[in-house]
Amino acid sequence: MEMIYLVMPGKISDSFAEVVKIATENYQLTVIKTIQNFPVDLQNKKIVFAVELDECGFNIPLFEIFLKLKERGDDSLLGSRAVIIIRSSSELFTKSTAQKIIFLTNQMGCRFPGHPVVEATCNLNNFLTWQKTYNLSLIEIYQKQARELVKKLFEENLKIINRPKMLVLHSSFFKTSNTLTLWKMVKENLNGEDIRELHVENGTVVDCRGCSYKTCIHYSEEKSCFYGGIMVKEIFPAIEKADCIIWLCPNYNDAISAKLMAVINRMTVLYKRVKFGNKTIFSIVVSGNSGSDCVVKQLIGALNINKGFRLPPYFALTAIANDPGSVKSIPGIDKRVKKFAEDIRREIKK
Repeated sequence: MEMIYLVMPGKISDSFAEVVKIATENYQLTVIKTIQNFPVDLQNKKIVFAVELDECGFNIPLFEIFLKLKERGDDSLLGSRAVIIIRSSSELFTKSTAQKIIFLTNQMGCRFPGHPVVEATCNLNNFLTWQKTYNLSLIEIYQKQARELVKKLFEENLKIINRPKMLVLHSSFFKTSNTLTLWKMVKENLNGEDIRELHVENGTVVDCRGCSYKTCIHYSEEKSCFYGGIMVKEIFPAIEKADCIIWLCPNYNDAISAKLMAVINRMTVLYKRVKFGNKTIFSIVVSGNSGSDCVVKQLIGALNINKGFRLPPYFALTAIANDPGSVKSIPGIDKRVKKFAEDIRREIKK
């Protein structure tokens, strides 16, 4: 029987425990509730984070476990693959906490499949839209999705792609952008790779119109979109062909730039007919002062949790650099750049 490491710390309600039991009943379990019963080695494991949040959106024992892992080093989860079942006692906090869990563990070497989270708000109303697809009660949908999520841990059979197609998306200019300067440094370590760069310019991409589901499906079948333009002519086809997408994101007020966010929003029409789970994402995020983690977590939420792109270990390279070109003088940056390029080469799989 396959082994799962079930990380389920803190106070757990009977109803949440029952959902987790149903999701994991066909597997052998090693249950981790506190740092006291923490295994010595969590590398190369299949992990389920089962997290129930309090009224303020906290699960303090969970982050005590993460601190323990961090003390072991940035490779303490290397080779491991994880998914998350999360429940809140309100209508808030499930997404933001899931993003933080993925961000922290990914920095320690953990990878995540596309759509790695099943979340449940206090009244399960986040499953209402699924009732249009399934003739089931809200709790039955919750249990079904949790069971299917855990099954994902054992469906991975990835192989490195020989000379993968890499797509780089950005909306900056080399003259002033430390983000593009950092990418140029990474690219120098990717000689011989099949790389295409697309610059999303001002005025070329209109944000999502919010068409009805039926309208979006119609445009998807036509390989089009309501607004057309560069998205349909260049960006959609490039994303569809790519094995890997690298997002170059300068930090704008602790958020992704409006132009790149518009690209992500417009990708919904492509998402309805293309499986993003076979595509790997990486990102480079540079902040003038601080807040790179805010941008990285936004990418995780939009692209891995929502859109379903595969998240490899160490998917984000971050830096702080304000004056143009100053990113090149960050201590140790050449070593970090070389490692990031090696991660890209090693982790583009299908």
